Amino acid sequence: MKKTISLLFLCIFSGAITLGGYKYFFENKSIPTLEQTANSEHTLPLKTSSIAGSAAPTDFTQAAENTVNAVVHVKNLSYTRTRSNSLLEFFYGYKGETQAQVGMGSGVIITEDGYIVTNNHVIANASELEVTLNDNQTYKAKLIGTDKQMDIALLKIEADKKLPYLVFGDSDNLRLGEWVIAVGNPFNLTSTVTTGIVSAKARNLSKSGIQSFIQTDAVINPGNSGGALVNTRGELIGINTMISSNTGSYVGYAFAVPSNITKKIIEDLLEYGDVQQAVLGVSGLELNNLIAKDLKIEQTHGFYIQDVVKQSDAEKVGLTKGDIITQINSKPIKTFVDIKSILNTKRPQDKVEVTYIRNGQSKTDMVALIKAQSQQVSYNGFEFEEITEQERERLKINYGLKITKVDNPNYAPYKDELEQGILLSINGQRVQNTAQAKMLFDKIVNSQKIKLEVISSSGELIRILL
Repeated sequence: MKKTISLLFLCIFSGAITLGGYKYFFENKSIPTLEQTANSEHTLPLKTSSIAGSAAPTDFTQAAENTVNAVVHVKNLSYTRTRSNSLLEFFYGYKGETQAQVGMGSGVIITEDGYIVTNNHVIANASELEVTLNDNQTYKAKLIGTDKQMDIALLKIEADKKLPYLVFGDSDNLRLGEWVIAVGNPFNLTSTVTTGIVSAKARNLSKSGIQSFIQTDAVINPGNSGGALVNTRGELIGINTMISSNTGSYVGYAFAVPSNITKKIIEDLLEYGDVQQAVLGVSGLELNNLIAKDLKIEQTHGFYIQDVVKQSDAEKVGLTKGDIITQINSKPIKTFVDIKSILNTKRPQDKVEVTYIRNGQSKTDMVALIKAQSQQVSYNGFEFEEITEQERERLKINYGLKITKVDNPNYAPYKDELEQGILLSINGQRVQNTAQAKMLFDKIVNSQKIKLEVISSSGELIRILL
């Protein structure tokens, strides 16, 4: 009995010593905090985020649900006649057949009474246009107007109800890396929603530098053309236009016409019947290291003015050759596309704030824009101007200049045939624009003869030796 009591007492005593030792040696010593550890000379100077907790993922559901009801399916029905066969026509009277062709794309309702914006290439050469809403109701559509340069078209349907529509957002406020949602009808799948981010702004895809696109990595495929690009608030910030791909399918690059440009085009079509194009009234070069070296100037970015349009407001405020435009409306100017991205949203007589460098000093003036005019060139009693996109499409040509005036007395008998004809080539070289024509004409000395290839106003091919 005594042994049992002694053993129990010894166990209790040992336990007490163990507990006391633990509390003395472990609990009384503080564990280093994160702040203390960071100050230790043996730790790396890592920075911690000031944001409490991880950021919640972006929720696209509300914006997507609002957008799909305002995106429509656009069907383009056109008719073409197959080429006739002379033998079949002689023996059997066969003159070819008329075949129907169907093109498809997307569109965006922008007003509750049925105005719809889409791409020009979606409705090009259409004999009939048909629009199907997200609820599968179908309507005939009327073409209001187009801007082939920016690939925008405006349609109108007559519905017996108020339609869901998208409001315009400000595409100028887009930021690189911002989330966007693309909604369209690729492969005849209605209301297809994809997401991505803004990869670039003011992206130029034309040789002329007149276009300015939003680039995204949202998945866009054939049929998405004319669909909506919206921000996470569901505001329309672009019209999906094209992809960059060797296969014709999405490979990571997609482009949209910015909403500010689209809105301006639509307002012009409704108010004026065509697009009002405004220009600054100057011409020149984009600066880079090589051009700056040739011009013997230190400035390596901006727009170098070479010429100013006579009697324009740019001339009146004093802009002159050698001035370097660095900003318009406080936005940096590095390329011609930067200028066009601003002017594409303006109209003639609108004023812009132009900041420029002259003799090393920065100056700022308000300049009223002027209406864009067709560029002209003249030579030996002939006057030429550039052909509009509508005329190129009608004539089925992608080069040439229009002959606007013939004052050369040697060709007075042929004046009616030559005026409104098309100059195709100079000395065998195809003519693309007035700048090229002027360069070719300037190279010709007085005694040298020149051969012009012309399509007359009646459609005949004529060769002229001047």
